[in-house]
Amino acid sequence: MTQFDPAEGNITTEVRGRILLIGLDRPAKMNGYTPQMARQLVEAFEHLDTEDDLWCGVLFGHGAHFTAGLDLPKFHSGMKEGRRSTSGRIDPMSLGRRCRKPIVTAVQGVTFTLGIEMMLAGDIVVAADDCRFSQLEPMRGIHAAGGATMRFVDRGGWGNAMYHLLTSDEFDATEAHRIGLVQEVVPAGTQLERAIEIAEVICTNAPLAVQATKASSARYIREGEEACIEALGSTQAELAATEDAAEGVAAFRERRPGSFIGR
Repeated sequence: MTQFDPAEGNITTEVRGRILLIGLDRPAKMNGYTPQMARQLVEAFEHLDTEDDLWCGVLFGHGAHFTAGLDLPKFHSGMKEGRRSTSGRIDPMSLGRRCRKPIVTAVQGVTFTLGIEMMLAGDIVVAADDCRFSQLEPMRGIHAAGGATMRFVDRGGWGNAMYHLLTSDEFDATEAHRIGLVQEVVPAGTQLERAIEIAEVICTNAPLAVQATKASSARYIREGEEACIEALGSTQAELAATEDAAEGVAAFRERRPGSFIGR
């Protein structure tokens, strides 16, 4: 059994209805990310992905900050060896196996380096108005290896991406919203509540349809338009044969909300 060291931080989990709350818990170090936390985060994401009763995840940071990023000395030797594989398990950074369930991320305070990459690896981001963002790896002699070099470009466009990636500047929630890195900016202290509200809305929809929607969009990003189009019909046929699709049709006819079960 792997030894647990409280000083190395923790990943908390809490089930709230259909939602799994996943928390970065090392507030004394601004949630600086450690190998122990990385292992636990994979386990939390795998639990979300495989548990049928969980339909959405909410990722957040305990304390005043989301995360200051990697606790760099703890990862430096692995960087020199080029290590970053999750060995076929769910990858919270969505560079390997992506979690099938939607992830809503709530960020506040310092959200640096890995923190930006972690939120961009999810699906929807709610930012507190006290957020401070920076992708400052070049200031440390390295480059962003958790997805920022791709997702900054995808979300914000080339010019905005190069501006922030190459200058290693610090920017606020207003700028992050302007370039599309975050979807909502809310008063500090309300970001987790708002992220949970969004997750609850997602959970009113049919979960298999939600997962298929996320998968289709991810296919477009990774494989392109032709592959995405090719899969639309067969995926729709599979969904149309489910109990939830029958319930959706009945709810439409009866002018009421659907009551879905994930089958």
